[in-house]
Amino acid sequence: MTSTSRPGKRFLPHLLSVLLLAGVAAAAWAGWLGWDQERDVHPDGSSTGPYEAWQVIGLVLTLLAAVLWAALRRHYAGAVFGTAAGLAGAAWYDWSDDSSGLFAVGVFMITVTTLGVTALVCFATDAVRRRNARRTGA
Repeated sequence: MTSTSRPGKRFLPHLLSVLLLAGVAAAAWAGWLGWDQERDVHPDGSSTGPYEAWQVIGLVLTLLAAVLWAALRRHYAGAVFGTAAGLAGAAWYDWSDDSSGLFAVGVFMITVTTLGVTALVCFATDAVRRRNARRTGA
């Protein structure tokens, strides 16, 4: 058995990409959303927040760059599962002090949405790569 045919040699880079993307997602959550915990109360008594739209957009763009980086290297599991795990863990940690227990619904929604969107980004990235390879004959 040659060193290039060992299953561990192919598995390790993908495992590392899952761990790396989970860390990037958790750090991005902390950087963009983790510091803003206050709701804004308006004069009419309504409240918004705790996050502003620009914070969520910053988080999405940061994660999009990380997912594209992984997808371009064909680390689809890292892009999909790592990102979802990192966001789920960060959201759970951030929201778990909610006494109603509804934070679990929010974490579930973030996890499912992240799995779907990152899979879609990976699929689109792969489709573009294949189309370009056919055009160039590579």
